[in-house]
Amino acid sequence: MGDPLLLQKAAAVTRFDTPELHALIQDMHDTMTAMDGAGIAAPQIGVSLRVVIFGVGENPRYPDAEKVPYTVLINPGLTPLGDTMEDGWEGCLSVPGLRGVVPRYARMHYTGFDQFGNPIDRMARGFHARVVQHECDHLDGILYPMRIRDLSRFGYTDVLFPGQAVQDD
Repeated sequence: MGDPLLLQKAAAVTRFDTPELHALIQDMHDTMTAMDGAGIAAPQIGVSLRVVIFGVGENPRYPDAEKVPYTVLINPGLTPLGDTMEDGWEGCLSVPGLRGVVPRYARMHYTGFDQFGNPIDRMARGFHARVVQHECDHLDGILYPMRIRDLSRFGYTDVLFPGQAVQDD
């Protein structure tokens, strides 16, 4: 937090299936995996392009979370499916050591492309929808604290969850 790149709107990807794009995605994947993350956006590793990856299988940081398919999502478009919002705790690698309760749409429709330029068109709900929204916010220069409505539910992880091994997303 504080890096100006994280507050900028990222540029659209114009060429797919290139060595540079594959290298970026591999770097993002390695970073996300090393941190047991649910997702990561290119701006979080210093690249201002509209690329996110996400996915949750068996993950010690999210033992109760539903599975989220591993996805490379480029130039995403998000559309809420209804007005229902759900509050949930979020953290972020770009905002280390902090957590906050963030309202997100309960159901989403998202589109975009994979790294080869193949179209993606999916519906998501619950944790899957939350992860997609969180990661795509990074592409528009939005960090999750900007979405917190009640700052009494925002603070240091070790104070909010004493004795628990909670890490950043």
